[in-house]
Amino acid sequence: MADTSLTRNDQPVDPVAATRPSRRRPKLPKLGGIGTWLALIWTFLIIVGAAFVDFLPLAESRNPSNALGALDKLPPDLFTAHPLGTDSQALDVLGGLLYGARVSLVVGVGGVIVGALIGGALGLVAGYRGGWTDRVVSIITDTMLAFPSLILLIAIITVLEPTLLNITFALGVMVVPSFARLVRANAMSYSSREFVTAARSLGAGEFRIMLREVAPNILPAIFSYSFMLVAVLIVAEASLSYLGLSIPRPEPTWGNMISAGQADFQKYPYLVGVPAVVLFLTVLSFNQIGEAAGRKWSPGAAKI
Repeated sequence: MADTSLTRNDQPVDPVAATRPSRRRPKLPKLGGIGTWLALIWTFLIIVGAAFVDFLPLAESRNPSNALGALDKLPPDLFTAHPLGTDSQALDVLGGLLYGARVSLVVGVGGVIVGALIGGALGLVAGYRGGWTDRVVSIITDTMLAFPSLILLIAIITVLEPTLLNITFALGVMVVPSFARLVRANAMSYSSREFVTAARSLGAGEFRIMLREVAPNILPAIFSYSFMLVAVLIVAEASLSYLGLSIPRPEPTWGNMISAGQADFQKYPYLVGVPAVVLFLTVLSFNQIGEAAGRKWSPGAAKI
């Protein structure tokens, strides 16, 4: 007599079909709520706008001599050649925001890369080796953290010429202690794990163990933390620009646009409000993405 399998509802089941692989659609990874998706969309628009601003049909936004025929302090009007208006030099505000976004992204991302390379190397060696190496690195990082960040930045910019490269390097130096401490703590945790002990027993050298065994496990923490530090460096660059210590006018940055518009703030509030809102949304977006990445890759995160 043929064997017939029954379900809970006493319905016959095809034994051949039961062995076939499931055709359910694979689940996409959850990146977070609506706030994270909005942050990703905003960040994507800022990056694309900054990358392709030279090819967009925008009015003059950097050279005042090319905007002599335009009217200054035009209010925002989405259906004109100046959707977000013009400033006191008749330069287009929208174009200035996109060129300023390029400066902010280069400084933020570049500074994080500099800080991650220098601070990550110091923290990796200190956390893995311990002993006097750890003590020396801890003294260096504690000294840098004890020194006020703004004073350190002003001192570096005063000595160096305020170019994009120098400002990026100065801001990168500012976040070296943060990366060093983060990597050091993780390296101390992973240096006593079984896979590190096994690699050491097989004759692997310290340099290989640090690069091949310890460092890859620290990368997720560095990556998620980097988004938040990009936001910090964008604010730091805007602060320097506002104080006149960063890239000077007429090259637009979000900070010097706010500084240039504060004299006419009461009569033309958009000159300060528009770049301030863009700065706020960009910093908020990077922080939101960093928090979502930290929840995703933290040791206690649920596996999806």
